[in-house]
Amino acid sequence: MTLDQIFRPYVKGWLSPFVAVSRRIGLTPNFFTVASLIVAGAAGIAFYGRNEAIATLMVALNAFFDALDGALARSMNIQSLKGDLLDHAVDRYSDIFIITGIFAGGFTSWPIGVFALTGVLMSSYMGTQAQAVGVGRHYGGVLGRADRLFLIMVAGVLDLIVPGGFLGILYIGWLLILFGIMGHITAIQRFAYTWKKMEK
Repeated sequence: MTLDQIFRPYVKGWLSPFVAVSRRIGLTPNFFTVASLIVAGAAGIAFYGRNEAIATLMVALNAFFDALDGALARSMNIQSLKGDLLDHAVDRYSDIFIITGIFAGGFTSWPIGVFALTGVLMSSYMGTQAQAVGVGRHYGGVLGRADRLFLIMVAGVLDLIVPGGFLGILYIGWLLILFGIMGHITAIQRFAYTWKKMEK
């Protein structure tokens, strides 16, 4: 995860006040995990309805809640396998809701949308499959989830301020092409890493 590695130290400090307030009023990490799923669903619906401004805001909230649930769990020292399972399941459904909303809403063609969705899901799958075969979880590669959410927000803003996109394709459409290419490259990178580690 390129952005995750770069910005994690800064995000940790920025989230601290929200973690403190959440603990004070009794909110749990699972609350924010479920909240991230709800806003991802709202983003998908907004994209489907061609309301890119609301969709982009919901994606931003999804990224915020997704970061906050982990930060809160670490602060409370209550990380668990169940919480990890819930977080990963919610992340994948969130990816499905958001990306499906984009191509179902006509921002790009369905073949490009399916290409993007399979790239995203396969890259995520290979990250956790490394752990399943005993190598340990691996999230290397050129495109991680933090990168995807950030790029969706950037593309959403660009489409709002530069209508018409580039070469007749909206920026969010170009982004799904990128997700397809980079997602499958990331999946291959993670597979190769895991395969090499298993040979030792």
